[in-house]
Amino acid sequence: MEKPVEPPGDDFKIRCPRLGHQIFFSYCIIESDRNPCFKILDCWHQYFDVETYLKSHLTTEQWDKLVNRPPKPKVLSLVELIEQAKKRKKEAE
Repeated sequence: MEKPVEPPGDDFKIRCPRLGHQIFFSYCIIESDRNPCFKILDCWHQYFDVETYLKSHLTTEQWDKLVNRPPKPKVLSLVELIEQAKKRKKEAE
């Protein structure tokens, strides 16, 4: 049975290994500076054909950046996520 190419809707969540709670695919696609999370392929591959989806929805530069970037240290990633959350909270107020 082939996997669907389109991602599940926002009524479907999976546990994020980085954040430790349930998230939607729509969060992962714009997680870091409006770019996909570096773990998006690892986390979503069992639910749909995420690679085909991303290749058709990202620019060549975004795709290359996603698959060829060295991983950041975990502490740096956590600090960046905290700063992004603070920024989103401030914008929502």
